[in-house]
Amino acid sequence: MIARKNRFHGHGSLNYTYSKGKTVRSGSLALKFVKARQDDYRLAVVVSKKVSKFAVTRNRIRRRLYEAVRIMQAEKGTPLPYDIILSVFDDSPKSMSSTELKNQVQTLFKRAGLY
Repeated sequence: MIARKNRFHGHGSLNYTYSKGKTVRSGSLALKFVKARQDDYRLAVVVSKKVSKFAVTRNRIRRRLYEAVRIMQAEKGTPLPYDIILSVFDDSPKSMSSTELKNQVQTLFKRAGLY
C-alpha cells in the first residue's frame, strides 16, 4: 500500500480529475491524470462493480494495483506531482502475475509521461 498522503480523499478531487484530466489506456487499465495542486502525487484506484459483484475481488484488485505502484515507486523514485486515477475495466488483474501487472502499470505511467 502506498503512503496515506499519496491517496485521494473525497469526491471533489476525483470529479475534478475526471473532468479535466487526460487519459491513457492499455488493456484492462486506464490512467487518468491532471497536474496536482500539491507538491506530491496522489493516486486512486477505481474498480467498478461491473468488474466483479464481489467486494473481495474488487478489493484484491485494488490492493494489487497499489502494491504495483509502490514497488515501481521504490525502484524508480516518486512520480511527478500529478493527481492520478487508475481505472480497471475487467477482472484480468486479479489473475495476472505480479510482474505482468507491474509492467502494465509501468507502461501506462511511461505513456502518460509521469516518470
